[in-house]
Amino acid sequence: MRKKYSKSGSNNKDSQSGPGWEIVYSGFILILLCFFIMLCSFSTMEEAKVMQFVRSFSNAVNLFPGGFKFESGQAVVPKSAEMVPTRSAMAKLFEHLELLSDRLDLKDEIKVLFSKEGLVMRLSEHTLFESGVASISSEALPLLEKIGAIIAQTEYLVRIEGHTDNVPIRTFLFPSNWELSTARAVNVLRYFIEHHQIDAQRLSAEGFGEFQPLVANDTAENRNKNRRVEVIFIRPENPDPDSGERS
Repeated sequence: MRKKYSKSGSNNKDSQSGPGWEIVYSGFILILLCFFIMLCSFSTMEEAKVMQFVRSFSNAVNLFPGGFKFESGQAVVPKSAEMVPTRSAMAKLFEHLELLSDRLDLKDEIKVLFSKEGLVMRLSEHTLFESGVASISSEALPLLEKIGAIIAQTEYLVRIEGHTDNVPIRTFLFPSNWELSTARAVNVLRYFIEHHQIDAQRLSAEGFGEFQPLVANDTAENRNKNRRVEVIFIRPENPDPDSGERS
């Protein structure tokens, strides 16, 4: 007897002989996907390492703490004890003056900052004087008493500067802002000498009138900022090497 094979059986055998092209293609796509995922993971890891290095390097060599930026205006750097060696006498003086303004609750009226000359303590006009007057007000005496005590404990040369806004003044005592600003600076200097016996050779006084403004004299608020007295502790040119100072 002859065995008969149906055509349908032969077709079923052929269709089950191996995977179709869809399976091969899917496997290839999965391999590519895994490959690109791995590349992306390596890329992210390397970027993180680079960013970590950049931050570390920036912190190591940068003079300014994070968040500061250059702004137009006077060539005075932002106030920060980080700008000088932390062991230096001037850094300690900075901390004392800042603490003084905190204790007297005058942080908005007293600014302490570093300049290329040294340490600047900036006092607003109304902490020391009445408007248009050069006589020190009685309310300012406790503040000047403490500042004078701090000056007496240091050996820095100290310059007192008087500044006004650009509003003209014409009185018998003060024909112009030159006289007013100079008289204010001299009166503060005289107070330090008379009440703290500070060597007069260490102190000097100058009046600049309206000619060294901090900001433009275009609003009442800005004019208020420009009316001020500055007490400048001058950094020595040849500091004691043991003090940690830098010229």
